[in-house]
Amino acid sequence: WALHLKNVTISLSGQYECSFATYPYGTKAAKIQLIIKAEEEQHYVKEVRLNQTLEIPCLEDKTSETLSNYPLKWLVEENGRKEELVTKEPSCPAVYRNSSALYRQRVHLGFNNTLKIFPTKITDDGRMFSCHVVYHPERVQKSSTTVRVFGK
Repeated sequence: WALHLKNVTISLSGQYECSFATYPYGTKAAKIQLIIKAEEEQHYVKEVRLNQTLEIPCLEDKTSETLSNYPLKWLVEENGRKEELVTKEPSCPAVYRNSSALYRQRVHLGFNNTLKIFPTKITDDGRMFSCHVVYHPERVQKSSTTVRVFGK
């Protein structure tokens, strides 16, 4: 038996009970507490000096063990246009998908799925990098970071 919920909202949070009659044992019941969380997106601003290494953590509060169990991707956004930089499937090496000459040789996936960019350029200033972790086809946790590049 399964309960299917559509158009899920936070108001559906609560305790659900399934009960049914069995012969000869009587009524059986099971309870489950359902907690609906809003999609969380964290936003950060990171400052870096020109020609230094920029490291952006994927999700600040998650460990590499947690992240390694789920697919994730890094994107860069400029003027409303998003470009995929790196994708990582569980237990597989990272795949660098970017076709942009701006990031082709400068982007690497580091420890804890950190995005590493070296060297930083003035063209990185104001760009937004985002990490998307797919926990379930309908549940994605996102973290985005806007970069500010400073001269010496």
